[in-house]
Amino acid sequence: MNALITGGAGFIGSHLAERLVERGDHVTIIDDLSTGSVHNIQALKGATKFDYFLDSVTNQHLMAELIDAADIIYHLAAAVGVRLIVESPTHTMETNIRGTEVILELAAKKKKRVLITSTSEVYGKRNHVPFRENDDLVLGPPDKGRWSYACSKAIDEFLAVAYWKEKRVPTVIARLFNVVGPRQTGRYGMVIPSLIKQALSGGDMTVYGDGTQTRCFTYISDAVSALIALAEHAGTNGEVYNIGSTEEVSILELARKIRELTGSKSKIVFVPYDQAYEQGFEDMMRRVPDLTKINRLIGYVPVTSLDEILLNTVRHHAQQSVVVQNGHKRPVVVGQMSGHV
Repeated sequence: MNALITGGAGFIGSHLAERLVERGDHVTIIDDLSTGSVHNIQALKGATKFDYFLDSVTNQHLMAELIDAADIIYHLAAAVGVRLIVESPTHTMETNIRGTEVILELAAKKKKRVLITSTSEVYGKRNHVPFRENDDLVLGPPDKGRWSYACSKAIDEFLAVAYWKEKRVPTVIARLFNVVGPRQTGRYGMVIPSLIKQALSGGDMTVYGDGTQTRCFTYISDAVSALIALAEHAGTNGEVYNIGSTEEVSILELARKIRELTGSKSKIVFVPYDQAYEQGFEDMMRRVPDLTKINRLIGYVPVTSLDEILLNTVRHHAQQSVVVQNGHKRPVVVGQMSGHV
């Protein structure tokens, strides 16, 4: 299998690339490094069945060559992170929509298989959980920058379905629910790496709003397995599938778990949304996926618990961190929920 991954130097894309290379596929990635990093693909650079291009998916001449050589395209390239989205709504819309248009236009010429990654953000302001794939999407007003991302990804979904219905391009859409794990950065507002970094440094751990908002976190290995299974299943054309976990946790409880796990003395402080993002910022108070559809199709069940997710992710960050004590550097010690290792 020749696989092309857009956004392949990103958090999810790099893990997906590793999995495909490990099983013997030839993998090509393209990434403009706007949010990805070459460090994420460092271990792959010596692989005989791995190629990478540092460029934009809007480079049509290059993309035409890459798509022509691919059997399957995993389209992950997108603007990501709440902070980036709020600060750069124009970039968000242009990156997400134009990139998907280019991929689908070129894939249509030879009916290449395309998996489009979308997001639980498209469910918008719905307050009835769990979220099902055929639920109405309820987005906020256009003057709230937060919703530009959800809107752009919803348009990506409409495009993917339209290309299947009208042009018979085999497409499938995966709505991801808060995928986390090693290599994810908190630079753009991702909550778990942000809280872990704060806890390991001993600084204040910031919780936005009152911390009662809840999320369901999906471990990267579970998400990658589901993406591959959906992309390669013959019965998914034109369909949308949730990928996530149903283990719900409040952000305040999440912060407490991370503080306990790291053995940190950090204070948990509450930051109003208006101060953290923008005036009138609107959050999704609950985000829980219905996994019935994907379970029936491929038997998907997330196998990694929240405690395992946090332990694995904290260990990753701790390995890259040191504290200075009496003029000497020593590794951060990571505690377990009951004791220390």
